Amino acid sequence: MSKTKAWLNAARLRTLPLSFSGIIVGAALAFRENAFDIPIFLLALLTTLGFQVLSNFANDFGDGVKGTDNDDRVGPKRALQSGLLTESELKKGMIITIILTLIVAIVLIYVSFGLENLGYFVLFLLLGVAAIIAAIKYTVGVNAYGYRAMGDVFVFVFFGLLSVLGSYFLYVQQLSLMVFLPAITIGFLSTAVLNLNNMRDRISDAKVNKITIPVLLGEKKSKKYHAFLLLGAYTAAFFYCYIAASAWWQFLPLIAFLPLLKHYGVVMVNRNPAALDSELKKVALSTFLFAVLFFVVAVF
Repeated sequence: MSKTKAWLNAARLRTLPLSFSGIIVGAALAFRENAFDIPIFLLALLTTLGFQVLSNFANDFGDGVKGTDNDDRVGPKRALQSGLLTESELKKGMIITIILTLIVAIVLIYVSFGLENLGYFVLFLLLGVAAIIAAIKYTVGVNAYGYRAMGDVFVFVFFGLLSVLGSYFLYVQQLSLMVFLPAITIGFLSTAVLNLNNMRDRISDAKVNKITIPVLLGEKKSKKYHAFLLLGAYTAAFFYCYIAASAWWQFLPLIAFLPLLKHYGVVMVNRNPAALDSELKKVALSTFLFAVLFFVVAVF
């Protein structure tokens, strides 16, 4: 495999639709307020791209150094684990990604607030730095919180609440209680993707003392937890549509949950962790579909 392909493999571009979902939903909410702005939207997507790639590089590095990515691991082989990239190369990749992401984030914040709103400028810059630290500390370092069953909290907050509410605030510079409902939906669905990943790796994670929610709960209870995440996401989405909709077609985003019914049936009867790998894509793409339909309804 060439170095270019190795870097693309480490970047895990297939994870981007999930990370973009919150930005799209935030933009849709802004569209409803007649505040949508194309430069902000594109810059927000680029910033999220940087955060996601950094997170993937750091995850590859952290799990590789700790030996978590080994022959017992069920999922796809990682770049460091396979020897496609060295520790030094991944470190350099992380540093370059941090610099580029910060530059784009600063431009985004400036376009949104200018220098006259210095308080907002500083606040969002600090949030960006916090997102970078969180992306790295998930698996890197002695106190990596991904090894202490805290990954779900990170994903819910950063992929759900911060992604949707933060991007919405960039447009309108205010928040309302209503926008929390779609943010919760994206947060729960994103956490469900992580939970599937951890259910798939539960046995191998337990062997290397990587404590995740499925490791703590066990097979049966982690499936119930997965049901809670999916049901919570649907409930938040339904109530938003019920409150905000003025016509039946504005419930169309809920169509994205239909594939998840079959998905949950597969998860419930699953006895082979490796088979859960294909289910990851189903939840991620359903989340992306929800975001796209949510945006379409807002526009039309």
